Amino acid sequence: MVRTASVLAASAALYGASCFVAPSAPRSAPQVQGGFEAFAASAESAAEIPFSEANSSWSFSPLALGAALGLAAAVLTSSPALAADLENGESIFLGNCAACHAGGNNSVRAEKKIKKEELITYGKYDIGAITTQVTNGYGAMPAFGEKLGPDDIDDVANYVYNKADKW
Repeated sequence: MVRTASVLAASAALYGASCFVAPSAPRSAPQVQGGFEAFAASAESAAEIPFSEANSSWSFSPLALGAALGLAAAVLTSSPALAADLENGESIFLGNCAACHAGGNNSVRAEKKIKKEELITYGKYDIGAITTQVTNGYGAMPAFGEKLGPDDIDDVANYVYNKADKW
């Protein structure tokens, strides 16, 4: 949400700056006199103009520049963890996992906490490993693969991964 607001604010600022650019003079179509022969001659002479000279009259578009910079900023500053819906992951965790794993602890097997140190110890400090654990279950933990959809499992796995070093 913050990233979206930042991108919108930057785009609005860049668009607002375009209000201070003086518009170019309107261009009219070239007037051809003398019929088809004159038109054909002007077309032949236009074909001989080098590409760089032909395009030298293109105008600068601040709106296009602002859109390009806004898109670049959004893409370059994004994080893979933000692709998941962490708020949805938190609500799924609270509804399905917190009974046993409140605060990153484990009420069934105390040594199998879901805090970063324990996840590293048991080789589970990886979103893929957490996703597999939630989907298939293991040991005393039940499988949630039939209860939760794949997107919900991804969201809760990302939530646990991001929260593991904060518990």
